[in-house]
Amino acid sequence: MSFKRHSRQYDLVVFGATGYTGLLVAEHITTHFPTDLKWAIAGRSVQKLQDVITECKALNPDRRPPGIEICNLNDEDLGALAKKTVALITTVGPYAKYGEHAFKACAESGTHYFDCTGEAVWHMAMIKKYEATAKATGACLFPQVGIESAPSDLMTFSMASVLRSQLSAPIGDVVVKIHELRGAPSGGTLNTALSLFDEFHWKEVAKSHKPYAMSPAKNPKQAPKPSLFSKLTGLYSIPNLGLVSTSITSGTDRAVVQRTWGLLQREPSLQKHFYGANFTFREFITAKNKAKGMMMHYSIIFGGLLLMFCPPFRRILRKYVCQPGEGPSKEDQKKEYIQLQGVATPDIQPSGGKQAWCNAEFKGGMYNLTAVLLSQAACTILQDDIKLSGGVYTPACLGHGYIDRLNNVGFRLETKIIDAQQ
Repeated sequence: MSFKRHSRQYDLVVFGATGYTGLLVAEHITTHFPTDLKWAIAGRSVQKLQDVITECKALNPDRRPPGIEICNLNDEDLGALAKKTVALITTVGPYAKYGEHAFKACAESGTHYFDCTGEAVWHMAMIKKYEATAKATGACLFPQVGIESAPSDLMTFSMASVLRSQLSAPIGDVVVKIHELRGAPSGGTLNTALSLFDEFHWKEVAKSHKPYAMSPAKNPKQAPKPSLFSKLTGLYSIPNLGLVSTSITSGTDRAVVQRTWGLLQREPSLQKHFYGANFTFREFITAKNKAKGMMMHYSIIFGGLLLMFCPPFRRILRKYVCQPGEGPSKEDQKKEYIQLQGVATPDIQPSGGKQAWCNAEFKGGMYNLTAVLLSQAACTILQDDIKLSGGVYTPACLGHGYIDRLNNVGFRLETKIIDAQQ
């Protein structure tokens, strides 16, 4: 499939290509995108950008190398860069500290934007500041198109689609769990976690995780109330998913999935996919046993409190974790694996004893997956007839074409109807 015609210099620019995740994005584009792509890599160092081109050329010697754009972290440079391209991927984080320049530039220039932040509080701040501008220019802005929070968002969208097509039912309660995760965080991820509370007050972070805080529409429907046992232990037993516990990504992912719910209700071109009035979403992680599940639950609680309220704790951790730009080696990436599973209950009475079930998996590393998610999202909007008018969107708004692309490059997503367990 060819890229849409336009008058700009580039189809796509990768900003931050010299970083750990940015290099993976450039490598994926080199090995998987059509050769007629007009693209460039952008950053501050000519030599480091040339090194990226050398690495990419080794992967695909016959491909024309990307252009080089020198760009600093300021409004002027990023504004000029955004005007040269139809779409921009940025992997320069922490986004709460460095991300606003690119977000603003794309909103003002009508340039489509993709990032891999997990900082929901920053995402919410960008919606408030720039969504009106993006709607005016037609820019489609997609934050959180990485391991946070695309998998959960796309799984929910896929299960809703199957319930609608096979059972003619809207979607009710959705539960997603991280079933297996083998991998280590990069220095950029750790630096983001340690710096978030330097940029935002804990009350702002808490507000961004409240139900439908980022959604353009509010849903009064509440998720099933936890039992006293679950409140005390963090443990839940979910039919067809088993024993689960608190997930560190649940608040961030829930914010995006709930924004999708609101966008599907409000955006005219997306309304045919609306989940329904009684939609709820929860996310957990597999607990191998009750003791380990409780340990995870309380580790997240106390670790979060220390990060929020104890700056000396954050400073000490910074000395011992890997630094931005560092991450798992190529050999270690090959050993990494992520698998998520989910179930969705149809919102019909009687339910007929059926549920949607979804399995999503990727072999090859968390950051490779993020590179795939970012790159294929950009490819979708560059090639497909995506009828989005402009604004701040979520991964699911790219629809089934995006999911199909991901299946073709290793992110396997299978959805089907199964018997519900009691």
